[in-house]
Amino acid sequence: MTTPAAIPLAAAPAPPAHSSFPLTPLKIGKFTLQSRLVVGTGKYRDFATMRLALDASGCEVVTVAVRRERLIDKDGRSILEFIDTDRYTILPNTAGCFNAPDAVRVARLGREILEQCNNAGSSWVKLEVLGDRKTLLPDPLGTLEACRELVQDGFTVLCYSSDDPILATRLRDAGAASVMPAGSPIGSGRGIANPANIQLVLELLKDKACGGDAEYPVIVDAGVGTPSDVTIAMELGADGVLLNTGIAHATDPVRMAHAMRLALESGYHGVRAGRIGKKLHASASSPWQGVMTTVIPGE
Repeated sequence: MTTPAAIPLAAAPAPPAHSSFPLTPLKIGKFTLQSRLVVGTGKYRDFATMRLALDASGCEVVTVAVRRERLIDKDGRSILEFIDTDRYTILPNTAGCFNAPDAVRVARLGREILEQCNNAGSSWVKLEVLGDRKTLLPDPLGTLEACRELVQDGFTVLCYSSDDPILATRLRDAGAASVMPAGSPIGSGRGIANPANIQLVLELLKDKACGGDAEYPVIVDAGVGTPSDVTIAMELGADGVLLNTGIAHATDPVRMAHAMRLALESGYHGVRAGRIGKKLHASASSPWQGVMTTVIPGE
């Protein structure tokens, strides 16, 4: 019996280069971001590690708490000395504020500081008005009050919010350029604790049938602990993710920053690729027709 010669297979086309699938730029107010990962600058063991982690994350926007005790360390050094303000757009935040007047005051202070640095971030703010020191959950009434005042003052306001979909719509209607629902409490590392509520936020803010706008930016903020948390947030339909502790408190912050970057890109492309439907039973990868069978002599 002659063994048939192997049939040469046509050369498979080379897989597309990574750059063949770029992220669509994200627009928030007058800002256009190439990276959808926003990284915080607090909690690092030193400024050198922070600087390396920011680079590894691929981010172009970094958020900085404006309060003086966070801007200046115990040695009198300003965190802004360790951030390339020509490379990164600073997103000042009002972390540590527990009422609307304080948040508005801190936002204006941040604007003054960044104007002196000639940084484009002087015209926007990540608004945080916290309810208490234990949970660090947002105060919905204080956040809404401060949002209205800052919008009137000309700020592009990104609002840190709970995952309450009704509050999200109120903040949007108050003029927030982006609503940023928490995946879980700040620094908890619990990931997306209530994905159903995040989906409702996205639906009410983006679905035209619900009065939303598909282009309205929703960024998941807080609680991210692992790269898979970032991927889940993007697969739910979020436009971006903001995180700090998940990188800064990792054993290797620089490697974790790189992992978070890849996770965001994975979730972004995965949701747009269109996943298969879920089924109760198995579904064979190959058809049953034409399957070779083994014939045993004598049977």
